[in-house]
Amino acid sequence: MAAISVRLPEDLEARLTHEAEIEGKPRSEVAREAISAYLAQRERERFMKEMVAEARAAYSNEAIRQEVQEMAEDFRPFESDPVDTDASDEPGEKWWK
Repeated sequence: MAAISVRLPEDLEARLTHEAEIEGKPRSEVAREAISAYLAQRERERFMKEMVAEARAAYSNEAIRQEVQEMAEDFRPFESDPVDTDASDEPGEKWWK
């Protein structure tokens, strides 16, 4: 495992120490978990930003927008149909195989 050195303001260091004491973990473990959570959040944010950009690009394309609207119309008759939860052949099996 790689080691890094991080300088923290006193108030942040005190909060880290306090959290580590509450959790009963070393400060380095709390810091690793925090960094991991932060990086995962940033990755999700970037992914969502890319998804929005792709959706906007697709929506601005008239042919794609028309195709999606036609597909939505094809599914309109099914919007009020209840899901058949008894569709499994075997007792206890999930209906969503």
